[in-house]
Amino acid sequence: MQSQQTPSGAQPDILATFAQKGTFKTFASAVEKAGLTDMLGSPGPFTVFAPTDDAFAKMPAGKLDELFKPDNKEELAALVNYHLVKGRKSAVEVGRWEAARTVHGQNAPIQLSRGNLTIDGANVTSQDLESSNGVIHGIDKVNLPRSKKN
Repeated sequence: MQSQQTPSGAQPDILATFAQKGTFKTFASAVEKAGLTDMLGSPGPFTVFAPTDDAFAKMPAGKLDELFKPDNKEELAALVNYHLVKGRKSAVEVGRWEAARTVHGQNAPIQLSRGNLTIDGANVTSQDLESSNGVIHGIDKVNLPRSKKN
């Protein structure tokens, strides 16, 4: 996976931040297999609601392997894009929204209840992981975009 490494002392980009944190390896692989590394390596900025490796482990057996097949690249790209929002938004800012307009084009519902922030039912488990081209919020569930038929 290619990413722009910044000079010493500067913040790494989103892709390098995934690698440093170590809990987003599966999502980073999904970005790569979906052909979206150039986009997430660009200046952005992006807000990424990144499912953790544990979140991917909760998916039905075989679903991730199916998505990672080359024939399903478009579906995988839709899934990744459903976790991205244009712009750099902190958890506090996101908590004021009713929904997030994703890069995929669908709105993902946002709820803030007793300090617990969720996006489309996924709990935000880590907030405001800064990178040079955006911010990452870790989530505990892989959100699936609704079928275009709906």
